[in-house]
This record gives sequence, C-alpha cells and structure tokens, in this order.
Amino acid sequence: MPSDGKMIEIARPDGATLPAYLATPESGDRAPAVVLIQEWWGLNQQMKATADRLAQAGYRALVPDLYRGKVAVDGDEANHLMTDLDWGQACTQDIKGAVAYLQESGAKVAVLGFCMGGALTILSAVHLPEVDAAVCFYGIPPADAADPGKIQAPFLAHFAVHDDWCTPAAVNGLEATLKAAEVPHTIYRYDAKHAFFNETRPEVYDPESADQAWQRSLDFLAAHLDLHAAV
Repeated sequence: MPSDGKMIEIARPDGATLPAYLATPESGDRAPAVVLIQEWWGLNQQMKATADRLAQAGYRALVPDLYRGKVAVDGDEANHLMTDLDWGQACTQDIKGAVAYLQESGAKVAVLGFCMGGALTILSAVHLPEVDAAVCFYGIPPADAADPGKIQAPFLAHFAVHDDWCTPAAVNGLEATLKAAEVPHTIYRYDAKHAFFNETRPEVYDPESADQAWQRSLDFLAAHLDLHAAV
C-alpha cells in the first residue's frame, strides 16, 4: 500500500533537528498522537506502513529517525546500528522532541515501539513525564538504563513466549517490578516468536497474534488518549 505520510524535520530540546516520518489522519492536526519508535532495522518501509495504520485508526503518528537515514538490511548491520545508538540521547532528545512536536496541537501523546523501540518505549515512559500512555512490543531495556517501576504513564506490553531476548523469565521479572511499584499496567503473552508483529518477516510473523495485539493496542490508546472525544 502506498505511503500516506511524509518526511519532515523536527526540533530536539537542544536545538538540533532530526528527520521524522509523519502520518496524519483525516481528522487532522488536532487528533491524539503517537510517537512510533523503530525496530533495530531503522526507519524502513514497514515502520512507515505501521505509522500509516495508526493514522488510519485516527492518530497522528510520528516516527523519529533515530539512525538518521541508515536502514539495516541484515541482522549484523542492525545490531551494529543499535549498538552504536546513544540510547540516552535517543530518549531525552529525539523522542522527547517528537513528543513535544505532537503536543504543540494540545493533543495527548503516547509512545509505542517494537523490539529496540519497545525498550526505548519503557525508557521514555520512565524519563518523559509528559507522555500520556505507553505501548511496548517485545522490548526491555538494560537494568542500568531505566527502572520500570518508575514508569509514569499507563503501560501496555506485548511479549512472545518463544523469545530468546525478552525471555519469559525477563518478562516475569518486569511484571513483578511493575506490580511491586503499583504501576498501572497490562502485559499480554503470545504463543509466538520475537517480532511476531512484523509482516515483512515470514519466519516469525504470526498474523493471529499480530492482529490481537494491534486491536488491544488500539483499544488501549483510544481509552487513554481520548480518541473518541477528539474534535
């Protein structure tokens, strides 16, 4: 499906700029909004298509280009790009700048990310109090990067049972931390593999799990971003 969005430049808190992909719904610039955070592959066509899907559901969707135009074509390159990323800057400058851009309209803003972006979603929910809701797909940040018990927004997460990165034990640990800290949260587990939402990867894509997780995410966003109250 052709992309409905466009590349723009947005400002970071430090005054620098970064490229980002913006998809806008028919309801226009005052719609509730989502900062979509990329997988380790970069801002590729699959991420743009996901932003377009959010726009079709009624949200302004903005994907900050954390790699500044670089897109990985294989796992080794993706791992190299992710390893070289300054996660602190990505959160407190790039993602914070994207949230601020969307909030200029007065709309509520959520963060939603996949894989590496899921881990950055948790970082953002901890370090950016202005975020109104957070949706994480199969990502957990290093323990020294953020304490999930300090998440400051309603939190929804989707994890795969057959995942050797976000293992069932790691997910159980995350859930225990959230419960102990009384963070408002819901965690779903799927009988699927890591990256089950990515339709461009047939070796892991699970349509049933992906559809269920997407609908749950849309319901969550609608509730916490006041979608149906938006003008």
